[in-house]
Amino acid sequence: MTEATPLRALALACSLKPSSSPSSSDLIARQVLEQLGTHGVTGEVVRVADHDVKPGVEVDMGEGDEWPAIREKMMAADILVVSTPTWVGHMSSIAQRVLERLDGELSETDDSGRPLLAGKVAVVSVVGNEDGAHKIVADLFQGLNDIGFTIPSQGSTYWNDQAMGGTDYMDLDETPEAVASTTSTLAENAAHLARALKAAPYPGS
Repeated sequence: MTEATPLRALALACSLKPSSSPSSSDLIARQVLEQLGTHGVTGEVVRVADHDVKPGVEVDMGEGDEWPAIREKMMAADILVVSTPTWVGHMSSIAQRVLERLDGELSETDDSGRPLLAGKVAVVSVVGNEDGAHKIVADLFQGLNDIGFTIPSQGSTYWNDQAMGGTDYMDLDETPEAVASTTSTLAENAAHLARALKAAPYPGS
């Protein structure tokens, strides 16, 4: 596979706010997609709060559940971006629900016995005006990897305000250089890994 091989990404923005409200986690998700775009990756952001994602650990929780439509987009993508704010030092409840719904994939395999998600790459972006980003990344990476996603080298980007600060990421005058550089590296490595997995899938069981 070459740099010209097209790839698709889906970013799940796990803000507690619907699309009618500005969101820092939505913004950084879009910045990740913008950087992925420089490596031949197209994609879209889905604000999970806009959808009725039922609680549960199945791929379809029945009438009214809107997770299956989001899942369909995920299955069509090569790269999943999970973007979450930090609340009380943890990922948002919506990001946690996404992980819980992804748990349903543990029983979904292809004809070779591979998890359906085994050929897909996952990356994480976190924003907040309190500590917690490293712990959130660790928790998300562990869950996403268990479910079948592959995590690239330096596959996360984040921004935290200064200790005891009150600034939101979306209110910054410009993206800090360290964040921009980290996001760029994430995108380059994610695209490289996704192409490698397309060219050489994991062996079947």
